[in-house]
Amino acid sequence: MEFSIVIPTYDRHDQISACLDSLKELDYPGDRFEVIVVDDGSPQALPPYKGPLRVTLVRQEHAGPAAARNTGAAAARGQWLAFTDDDCRPAVDWLSRLYGRLAHVPGHMVGGLTLNALTENPYATASQLLVHYLYEYYNRDPEHARFFTSNNLAVPAELFRRIGGFDARLTRAAGEDRDLCERWREQGYGLFYEPAAVVYHAHDLTLRKFWRQHFQYGQAAFYFHRQRARRVELEPPAFYLRPLRYPFSHGPGIAGLRLAMLLGLSQAATAAGYYSKRIGF
Repeated sequence: MEFSIVIPTYDRHDQISACLDSLKELDYPGDRFEVIVVDDGSPQALPPYKGPLRVTLVRQEHAGPAAARNTGAAAARGQWLAFTDDDCRPAVDWLSRLYGRLAHVPGHMVGGLTLNALTENPYATASQLLVHYLYEYYNRDPEHARFFTSNNLAVPAELFRRIGGFDARLTRAAGEDRDLCERWREQGYGLFYEPAAVVYHAHDLTLRKFWRQHFQYGQAAFYFHRQRARRVELEPPAFYLRPLRYPFSHGPGIAGLRLAMLLGLSQAATAAGYYSKRIGF
């Protein structure tokens, strides 16, 4: 078995069903990969999967996506672990592209490109644009990348287990990917960015959900810095201000202004989340 695709899910039956439908279209041989779906304590348990994929359904008590990914990795039989999320739709050649890179850079984590699937949703667009900004900043040298999101990355299973997987103390969907990448690099392993490995992200956000998402990112950032205070270096001030100008290169005029305002709101929400934990609120 070459790949184990690990997908955490919580109370989103329609999304995980659509994700599995997309995996049926992969051009990778079906006998060379398996799918591990981890139901993270959904109020209504997922029904057994009926379809052509080799799917193992694992259920755990609700503990967050980081713990769910670790549970999936523990049940996996593949040489490599490929992680995505229930609201993602991998492209047909996603696994093939990951394989092509992993086979040539043993001991590396490989991350792909995530694109917004909901282009008419301004909040989803802004949220994904911020990720693109981070990738341009941290992964400008693809052979020495520094950060991948957990909805599109692959790792050698043995090394993932050796470093302890995701930090399950990070119980919300924020920060666990950054922590994993940092620990991976500290152990002397490399990260390689492969933008040809594409996943489409269908994260349906409203204004309230957008604020809450980035507020949680701020809370996760606080825990990340607290746990690693002696090793984490803050970025220069320009790093935090540049996102306000970044959207204008992707949507001039009114469209760019709207995205800039939303990215400004995301920065405010992140700061609010960070300082809410710092002051013990």
